[in-house]
Amino acid sequence: MKRTILLADDEKNTREGLRWALESKDRNVLLAEDGEEAIRQISANPVDLLITDLRMPKLDGMKVLNRVREISPETTVVVLTGHGTVESAVDAMKHGAYDYLIKPINIDELNLLVDRILSNRAMAEENVELKKKLDSRFGFESIIGRSDAMNVVFSRVRTVAPTRANVLLYGESGTGKELIAAAIHQNSPRRSRPFVKINCGALPLSLLESELFGHEKGAFTNAVRMRPGRFEMADGGTILLDEISETAPEFQIKLLRVLQEGEFERVGGTQTLRTDVRVIAASNRRLGDLVDRGEFREDLYYRLKVVEIDLPPLRDRQGDIPLLVDFFLEELSRFHGKPKPRVAPRAMAALQNFHWPGNVRQLRNAIEGALVMTEGDITLRSLPAELRSEKGSDLYLKIPIGTTLREAEKELIQAALIQNSGNRAKTARVLGVGRKTLYRKIEEFELD
Repeated sequence: MKRTILLADDEKNTREGLRWALESKDRNVLLAEDGEEAIRQISANPVDLLITDLRMPKLDGMKVLNRVREISPETTVVVLTGHGTVESAVDAMKHGAYDYLIKPINIDELNLLVDRILSNRAMAEENVELKKKLDSRFGFESIIGRSDAMNVVFSRVRTVAPTRANVLLYGESGTGKELIAAAIHQNSPRRSRPFVKINCGALPLSLLESELFGHEKGAFTNAVRMRPGRFEMADGGTILLDEISETAPEFQIKLLRVLQEGEFERVGGTQTLRTDVRVIAASNRRLGDLVDRGEFREDLYYRLKVVEIDLPPLRDRQGDIPLLVDFFLEELSRFHGKPKPRVAPRAMAALQNFHWPGNVRQLRNAIEGALVMTEGDITLRSLPAELRSEKGSDLYLKIPIGTTLREAEKELIQAALIQNSGNRAKTARVLGVGRKTLYRKIEEFELD
């Protein structure tokens, strides 16, 4: 999403220089030569960040700040000041400015500040979007499923959400661990506080520690100012530590201290900070197995696994696939401005019979691709080649060992009916049974 930054300064060289430093494919930079022009632009169009000089003709920076607080309270304001007017900048922060910079502007410092502001803004907006998606009762509006496996998940979430217990989520990539974590947060007493997430496996150790614990000015190269970490941002709320299994032993020791004592220091700092955070950890590998191999701290494991919830892979909840397909088509049709198509029976059979190594995320991508590239109904030909090669167009089922004969019979009849567009006579011929036998089985299994 492209962000809009407005620079207000009566010095043309300053305006043009800062625009050159800040403009990028993700940032649209607007200019105002005085305070009145800045107010006109903010009144006309949404602005994510206003960077304004304190001393300007017509309307100075303090008056601009106060006016922006009235007409666009969601706009973040940073003030620019000379060495002799730092007290005015501090006063501006008391009146709602996010931060200040001293002229001449250090471009690296400016970019770090802007990156942090826009990153925090994106996180806040993401929280708002997550809350919109969460059902008022249980937070499951965007977690689709009626299968027995998902009902077990929902039951455990309803039970654990109102408590303070840490939760350990297990599931393959794409099974919806983040949505489940958000549902737990939304239905907890912490729902009004931040829900913060971080992928521990995507960051090297030094950067992971800085992101989670924050850092002090001068802690390392380019640390030109203090930066709070995710644990500070999540104070009073919930933090999701995804891919916790990929963390290094040195990090695990520090995380254990936070869980045990609620204390930590920023990188490069000596002041002990306290935080009250509920931790939800997620992994696609069993931490108990890693403990047995000496790859994960046992004491940390037991701190994290107060409650464990296993998210089933999509291949184990094939009955949910038609529900998910309908949900994604509804959502994606609106997004792409296309009419919602129907899914041909052979295409639905292929979707239900595929093994989905990427789980729900892969299913969504397949549906989006089919929707975008197809005019009219989605047919077998609309689907990715790997789905068609999985015998999705044939009568083919993966029935796991342990399935009862009755359950297997029901799944086979249901798949055959889908394959034959509900034509019972044809289905009976394919299955090699009489029509009366098929009708009796349909009634017995409530497949009407």
